[in-house]
Amino acid sequence: MTGQRRVTDNLEQLLAVLPPKVAEAVKALPETDTLIEIVLDLGRQPEARYPDRFVYLSDHPVTRQDLEHLVRRVGTFGQDNRAGIEATLHRISAIRNREGDIIGATCRIGRALYGTVDIIRDVVEKGKSILFLGRPGVGKTTMLREVARVLADQFQKRVIVVDTSNEIAGDGDIPHPAIGHARRMQVPRVDQQAAVMIEAVENHMPEVVVIDEIGTEAEAAAARTIAERGVQLIGTAHGNTLENLVLNPTLSDLIGGIHAVTLGDEEAKRRGTQKTVLERKAPPTFEILVEIQEKDRFAIHHDVAAVVDDLLRGIEPRPEIRERSSEGTIEVVQRPEPGSRLAAREAVPPARPGQRKAGIVKIFPYAVSRNRLARVVSELRMPVHLADEPEKADLILTLKGQYRKMPKRLRMAEERGLPIYVIRSNTMAQMESFLKELVDSPGMNPLAEAEQAIQRVIQSLQPVELAPQSSAIRRLQHELAEKYQLHSRSVGEEPNRRVTIYPHGSGRR
Repeated sequence: MTGQRRVTDNLEQLLAVLPPKVAEAVKALPETDTLIEIVLDLGRQPEARYPDRFVYLSDHPVTRQDLEHLVRRVGTFGQDNRAGIEATLHRISAIRNREGDIIGATCRIGRALYGTVDIIRDVVEKGKSILFLGRPGVGKTTMLREVARVLADQFQKRVIVVDTSNEIAGDGDIPHPAIGHARRMQVPRVDQQAAVMIEAVENHMPEVVVIDEIGTEAEAAAARTIAERGVQLIGTAHGNTLENLVLNPTLSDLIGGIHAVTLGDEEAKRRGTQKTVLERKAPPTFEILVEIQEKDRFAIHHDVAAVVDDLLRGIEPRPEIRERSSEGTIEVVQRPEPGSRLAAREAVPPARPGQRKAGIVKIFPYAVSRNRLARVVSELRMPVHLADEPEKADLILTLKGQYRKMPKRLRMAEERGLPIYVIRSNTMAQMESFLKELVDSPGMNPLAEAEQAIQRVIQSLQPVELAPQSSAIRRLQHELAEKYQLHSRSVGEEPNRRVTIYPHGSGRR
């Protein structure tokens, strides 16, 4: 997968407001395509700043006349001490003294990058709410601008950009072409962003709302209100990683909110935790979170709810990581890790078809005490066999610390598609809790699965298809259906042959 990017920076418009000598010096620079900002501080030499260095633009210090020249051409500075140049994305930020006089200015060069969304285009197409995180200057606002344009122009969606500091769509009344057909609502004052967010939804019926820099509790609450109305949100927030938001009491609501819960003695023992634990309060406002680690390196958490739940249980997230090479090729350098695989005690998926004998589950313990596990299996009389090699197992059971390290043996098993489950410690209580959940789950107990399916058929009068099983298990499932006077039949080819149960009077075995 490759992508082509086009850059427009409207540098001439910025040069037109700079003091003449500074503008001439900028024109003479050998590289302007990577220039970040021009800095004018009273009594100091003007500077041109790049990502990794800076150069002086003159031997003479900046004067008050130089700053007045700039201010006259830029216009009024807002409450946030920011101003812009109409129809461009440049931002002029002022530094004032105690009397309110401007004694410095940062002229940040705004660029519209077309084609940057290709690295996450499939994520954007899902229609889910997406939150971007990353350090300042890494490209969050650039990505917002491009996502707004793609959703409005290519997907024909009704997109509203809530532009607090006019950074997304530029200064002036006419938005920059970089946002395409998306509409823009300006925010009079920073503290009114939350109100404008709600106004956008109530007055203009958008399908998508784009917001830059969600930073207050009121804005987080407004974002949740918008999401609950079924509007797709695309936004950024303060913080570099998902863990930052979990620890931020003001913004944690964006990922569902965190609160302390006191468990009963039995529940705490079952979970193998202390009585007071942290849990997620509600569904996250943003379903997908993208960490922009570098301009061409993205870490994507596809299921924020599952990742937050794992974090609160001490399990490190394993996001999908994508990189764009210098040639424009996009590669996945780390595959995503579903949260349910780690939270084995809570969600145990069905074992793979054709690997078990009549309900016997084969487990390979990795770094888990084999003797203790065998003792628990014996005492509970579990239908479990401890395999000698991963190749002979239905699943691997390991410790949280081992999974974090991901040694070669685990990595190779995972690449082959072998499920890996995690327990916190090498205690018999943890093993017992895991095994009970494992064997009692419908996926591991095909007769329990059939029992549940039969109840659904009786209630809905609709057929239900079961998971693939061996011929011996399918025969037992057919017999169970007959006890309830329901019809059933096997469909598909081995090893994926499975039973479908039908309401009375339809279907056949």
